[in-house]
Amino acid sequence: MEHKHPPQLDVRHAAAAQWPMEGQDSLSSYERLMQETQGLAGENVLHWTAQVDVRPDVAGQPAHWLHLTVATTLPQICQRCLGPVDVTVQVDREFRFVDSEAVAEQQDEECEEDLLVISREFDLAALVEDEVLMALPLVPRHETCPVKVKLVAADEDFEMPAEKPNPFAVLAQLKGKA
Repeated sequence: MEHKHPPQLDVRHAAAAQWPMEGQDSLSSYERLMQETQGLAGENVLHWTAQVDVRPDVAGQPAHWLHLTVATTLPQICQRCLGPVDVTVQVDREFRFVDSEAVAEQQDEECEEDLLVISREFDLAALVEDEVLMALPLVPRHETCPVKVKLVAADEDFEMPAEKPNPFAVLAQLKGKA
């Protein structure tokens, strides 16, 4: 099923229908992503796919699962040369739905997959935005910076202080006299 913006889902209904959902949206549709990019590249395309189905969990019980993929490019600032760098983000994640926050809290430590609370109005767009934000590198940078990176800072007005005398030199002299 083709969408532009990720829809709100009735998870159980989507799993029963087994509709593969996909779409392309612009970054400008996501407020937090626009804040992260400082309002740049709102026209960049964010491509997403989502599939909800019913599969067994690790205990063999039927569970609702979501497979989500997202691909986009966000402009960032290279932390090495301080120039602009386009960061490609790829998300490919599986989530298992549980009945409540309490169940999610209880099972979170025991399972490897990420847990979400099942809902009749699950906000897929918010999940897409969360996953893109979490996939961004902590320190964005070019593979090879397009400009030579200056590794030392020099201030022509800075004078190196004269070498200070060792504060224990007086004690050494006293010890030598004794």
